[in-house]
Amino acid sequence: MRSRFQQIWGYEDFRPPQGEIAAALLKGQDSLIVMPTGGGKSVCFQLPALMKSGVTLVVSPLVALMENQVQELAEKGLSAAALHSELENQLHWQTLRRLAQNHLRLLYLSPETLLSTKVWTVLCEPQVVINALVLDEAHCLTQWGDSFRPTYRRLGAVRSALLACKPKGAKIAIAAFTATADPITQKALHTVLRLQSPQIIRLNPYRSNLHLSVKTVWTPKGRKRALLKFVQQQGKQSGLIYARTRRGTEALAHWFAHQGYSVQAYHGGLGASQRRRIESQWIEGNCQFVVCTSAFGMGINKSDCRFVAHHEVPSLLAEYVQEVGRGGRDGQPAQALSLVSEPTGLLAPEDKQRWQFFEQKAQQLQRSALQLVKQIPAEGNIDEVRRKFRESDQALALLHRNGQLTWLDPFTYRIDLGQSAKADKQPPPAAVMKRYLFTRQCRWQFLLEAFGFADEAKDMRCGKCDRCMS
Repeated sequence: MRSRFQQIWGYEDFRPPQGEIAAALLKGQDSLIVMPTGGGKSVCFQLPALMKSGVTLVVSPLVALMENQVQELAEKGLSAAALHSELENQLHWQTLRRLAQNHLRLLYLSPETLLSTKVWTVLCEPQVVINALVLDEAHCLTQWGDSFRPTYRRLGAVRSALLACKPKGAKIAIAAFTATADPITQKALHTVLRLQSPQIIRLNPYRSNLHLSVKTVWTPKGRKRALLKFVQQQGKQSGLIYARTRRGTEALAHWFAHQGYSVQAYHGGLGASQRRRIESQWIEGNCQFVVCTSAFGMGINKSDCRFVAHHEVPSLLAEYVQEVGRGGRDGQPAQALSLVSEPTGLLAPEDKQRWQFFEQKAQQLQRSALQLVKQIPAEGNIDEVRRKFRESDQALALLHRNGQLTWLDPFTYRIDLGQSAKADKQPPPAAVMKRYLFTRQCRWQFLLEAFGFADEAKDMRCGKCDRCMS
């Protein structure tokens, strides 16, 4: 395995615990892996996939993430492909044909594509050898699976359904990889994916070269001035600026361009070719920084990103850690600044309004889902139910999260309202984020505690965040 690793990637040896993870997957063992951004997670499942005949299915949340990994593998002459909605029909059918003929070693696809009729039909053919199902950025299962990506909640039924179509003795391993999973998320991944005696490896998210700071702003104009001052301090170094809306990224990029900066706006509303062009410009150094939504970043590997600024902070701490983790992947110092309204939100209410909007939207979704539950059949096929009831996917995902629904296979469910709903012991995500922003303790100490690394957090002082420096 080490020899093949040297041959393909050119490194002398694995970084711990890459070899241990790859060996477990090569043997077909289930795995739950929590490793910091830049820790080399993708090698851990790509290497064992390339050493076996048959295909490893990699479930990935974003097209950009899939295409970047496939491109890197293709440049090495390795057998990998992606299936997603932006593919031309001819390439889509060619990929399905390669899959049916066992000519692929890695196939990247979203949960929705995996469970689409055309793809699922090919996967169920007896001759198609499937070695593993890998969830890349697995935290998306809990982050998005109860709202706009409910298909994530059906993935636990995939393995048994596929094995029912395969020759006797076939095995499919399941592995979940993420950089950010608190104990509650880890438990959910274990349960939802139906992991069997998994190898569990948890590395804490601490990055000594990543210097975290938060600055309070008192007016919208003050927010822009603070951001401009921060960018000026970075000289001509490469970086990222995160905003939360498509319109916000474009307005901010336009403003920075008028200040003379080489900058691009990036969000999910752009066409595939536009997104690839912006990614290439940034990676190759032809654009100093990108003003982007959360659609940018996951899997886009630029080692010398020297700063990450949050013009607007996300409402999820896990999302924040993912985004600041884009900085300093080469191990050299990187600055991460977040701008936030003063605590009352009276003078600069943008953050408060945005957090309230997302909370209200989530509550509204839950209310409509609970109403819908009264009308949905107790047992049925999701495609048939979807045709009759709008938002039925979200209603079924909510029941599944509450422990009141079982997926018999990825398409057939059974509701058991006799089961009492599981209490959600998690505080509202925005409340945790606000505690982080206004904490007086070392910022890395707070993050280690939040993600379940209490021992490492004890007496932790990074010495470089704004709290330690003050």
